[in-house]
Amino acid sequence: MLPRSGDVLHVTRAASVQFLRPIMFRVIRVLDWPTYDGWLWLDGYELNAAGDAVNRRSIYVQQSGLRQVQAAPAPRPHT
Repeated sequence: MLPRSGDVLHVTRAASVQFLRPIMFRVIRVLDWPTYDGWLWLDGYELNAAGDAVNRRSIYVQQSGLRQVQAAPAPRPHT
């Protein structure tokens, strides 16, 4: 699953060893930076227990270790 803008992810140690303490993360965008195969740079917000953004950050994670908690809303049709 390639994250999309607006997705909420549960990021744990399965995504990267830096996440010994798991976080909830709302994706702003997938950054187009060079990485190893299967890894991604994500730009977004760390969320607190209430779902509020508390810290903007860029994280480097393994795509296979990400778990989607909430999908981004469907785009609205253009009229």
